Amino acid sequence: MKIFLAPVRFSNSALLSSVKDDLSRIFKETTIIDLDLNIDDAYTKEREQYFSTQIISQAIKRTGNLNGKIIILTDVDLYIPVLTFIFGEAQLNGKHSIVSVCRLHEEFYSGITDEILLKERTLKEVLHELGHNFGLKHCIDWDCVMHSSTSIEEVDIKGNFYCNECKKKIIF
Repeated sequence: MKIFLAPVRFSNSALLSSVKDDLSRIFKETTIIDLDLNIDDAYTKEREQYFSTQIISQAIKRTGNLNGKIIILTDVDLYIPVLTFIFGEAQLNGKHSIVSVCRLHEEFYSGITDEILLKERTLKEVLHELGHNFGLKHCIDWDCVMHSSTSIEEVDIKGNFYCNECKKKIIF
């Protein structure tokens, strides 16, 4: 399965390269693409956040010719109307997903920069959203990357790969 990594308002080239390398070891074919999205319309001034579903909708219009899974990586803070914030969103059994690293940075919480922790958190959330693209729902196993994460503590606690049950359902 081919994975397309699409940075949108994403400035950390070292992290992008690291995620690409990690995904390439798992899914073999991983490519960085430029979607050239203007996400200004997805910005909600009252919340000072971007509506993730609207960004995914824009990406869908530009990727009909791509065969594989498309994951958008962004620095902007994301939300959906029913939640204060989200780390990511994905189409269940679809090909598009988005992950924001905004709230994955340790300095967001403690003021301390930790690039290793950022890389671990980002990969967990990318694998989580890709899992949804492959049809996986949230897993009750805390050691599984598909366990739901509504706080940064839950991102840190959960495992960094799919449990055996979830792994059986993914096309590598």
